[in-house]
Amino acid sequence: MPEIIDLSQEIYEGMPVYKDLPQVTMAVHNSHEEWDGIENPTTKTPAVHQLTLGEHTGTHVDALNHMAKEYVGQSIDTMPLSMFYTEGICLDFSEKGYKELISSSEIAEACKEASLTIKKDDTVLLYTDHFRKAYTTKNWAHGPGITAEAATWLGNKGIAAFGVETMSPGIPGISNKQVHHICGELGFTHYENLINLHLLIGRGRFKFIGLPLKIRGGTGSPVRAVAVFE
Repeated sequence: MPEIIDLSQEIYEGMPVYKDLPQVTMAVHNSHEEWDGIENPTTKTPAVHQLTLGEHTGTHVDALNHMAKEYVGQSIDTMPLSMFYTEGICLDFSEKGYKELISSSEIAEACKEASLTIKKDDTVLLYTDHFRKAYTTKNWAHGPGITAEAATWLGNKGIAAFGVETMSPGIPGISNKQVHHICGELGFTHYENLINLHLLIGRGRFKFIGLPLKIRGGTGSPVRAVAVFE
């Protein structure tokens, strides 16, 4: 039997979201008591919830039309499913502190130390341990991020995507906007808010799956990201 490791955050009301993105709300829309015709029930057992959330909630993937206005039309529903079902590797950057940058030379060195090679169409996950260190704390928005130069380096290797534990792939105000633009220009994407990456370190290659919802015109989508070891 394959081993499946969940890399996805829970979605719940009040969870952290990036800056001014929509907050998550959750309410009982229909209860079993309502469906059973019980009037004035003392409890409501959820049968259907109503969720309000943004496309970029929790563990999610960005569509190319999110990267810059030049990529209008390249929405999540138009992107090939092969981008979200790939081979994957995970590299260790757990020594990185808050707001520290990750360069291409450091990614290359991490590959060398782990005896791993970045291949075309891979998904490259960057473990910083930021989720376990900072989730729900004041430092959650201050995680490490890659440089614009590292994004170009990764894109030129022909990867499908890279993934981070943080709410943004670059550091806001330093490299984040440029990283998004480079993803659009080079035609690859990224996942944000991943968890459990520490469980992948030292284990070599795996199958990565992060399928998005088929949102018409969507700029991204929550995913149930997993790593599969056969």
